[in-house]
Amino acid sequence: MAPASIHDELYDLVPPPTSETNNLTSLEIIKIGINGWGRIGRIVFKNSLFRKNIRVVAINHTCASIDDIIHQILFDSTHGPLSRSTISPGDIFAVDAVSLSVCGHLVHLTSQRDPKLLNWNTSGAEYVIESTGKFTTTSLAQQHIDHAGAKRVLISAPSKDAATFVCGVNTGEYPLKSPPTVVSCASCTTNCLAPLVKVLNGKYGIVQGLMTTVYASTRSQQVLDGYSKRDRRAGRAVLGNVIPTTAGTAKAVLKVLPELTGKLTGISLRVPTNNVSLVDLTISLERDASLQEILSTLKGVILRYTKGCFGS
Repeated sequence: MAPASIHDELYDLVPPPTSETNNLTSLEIIKIGINGWGRIGRIVFKNSLFRKNIRVVAINHTCASIDDIIHQILFDSTHGPLSRSTISPGDIFAVDAVSLSVCGHLVHLTSQRDPKLLNWNTSGAEYVIESTGKFTTTSLAQQHIDHAGAKRVLISAPSKDAATFVCGVNTGEYPLKSPPTVVSCASCTTNCLAPLVKVLNGKYGIVQGLMTTVYASTRSQQVLDGYSKRDRRAGRAVLGNVIPTTAGTAKAVLKVLPELTGKLTGISLRVPTNNVSLVDLTISLERDASLQEILSTLKGVILRYTKGCFGS
């Protein structure tokens, strides 16, 4: 365990959670709408089933039938089957062609590709998880608010212009008095890298860094060799290739840690797996530090300040 002095020094680097952040108006249920029923949309829905203060009340999907949605809730090749120790298949069933009953609660279903034609008010959804990967700018995501009646939108991907927040990094800067209507939670690798970089830069100072990010495959990639508007490499078959591509992680990290501008760069690889991502980070520090000291620093942060942000 890291010495107390390291804990004290890190207080300003990653502030500990407060009672206000741990108790999100405990009796108030946050009503969520999901736009995009892919890998992220489905795992958001599954996780909501185990949260008392969050309830998904609407899903905008592109499935052929309501039976397909139920099947995808129960069985998932990426994240595994739904835990039957908590929720049984009988707890999820179709009420009619446009609604599900999930553990006794109604979930409204729509199948609309244009956000301007949605109506989140029908279900009472106030917060929208934008997980299609298509509406990632503020103006596009704002359509859920201006035309469809939502109050806030969370983009589950990097955004060019939306305010971006990563847990354990810059959530303390969220403007509670005048919150933005659209925010981004960045990418999976940004959430992996940014907390680590914040601690190392705050404690030791980063002179420069090179990251290699390894991504799982996505639906936009080709099963067999084909054509991609991005470049020829992106058109190669996903199952048989490691495909170099651009790394948006560095740009996303700089949005939440602007003090590292000009110090981080990287490359990215797409690999034939369904899930998870990996970041290899090579850095030069301003001050010397042994491996044991760095590990002790990170353990101190894990134990006290960034629960849920770092792995063990």
